[in-house]
Amino acid sequence: MSSLLKPVLVVDDSAEDFMALDRAFRRHALKNPVLRCEDGDQALDYLQGYGKRPGWPQMLPAIILLDLNMPGTDGRAVLDVIKHDPLLLPIPVIIFSTSSNIRDIEDCYHLGANSYLTKPIDYAALEEKVRLTMRYWLDASELPATN
Repeated sequence: MSSLLKPVLVVDDSAEDFMALDRAFRRHALKNPVLRCEDGDQALDYLQGYGKRPGWPQMLPAIILLDLNMPGTDGRAVLDVIKHDPLLLPIPVIIFSTSSNIRDIEDCYHLGANSYLTKPIDYAALEEKVRLTMRYWLDASELPATN
């Protein structure tokens, strides 16, 4: 982390989805570092132990893009932990999932998600969704101070 900007945490088990996201971040000159956790357990390890374990950033992320359906600890469980931890609670969590199931959407908002976005199949649509999301959350919004 050479930058003072807080990282954007992407929690997604799909390498292909992450590569597409990362490409869209670069295309739109995202200044924040991007950190990927490949599953819910790794994300919770970082979030609950930041600054204490070698190799993890010394700061919490500005925002979290969280996939729902992952092996092991899924996105719902990660969201529930985040929104019940006073230190992590202020971090905006944006669900970024292939599921457009109304039950998934409702459940995530009830668990405290700040936003729910479906992953578009078309790369151009993904790129536009990423641009709008990053512009809103990192440029337009006033985010809470954490660590």
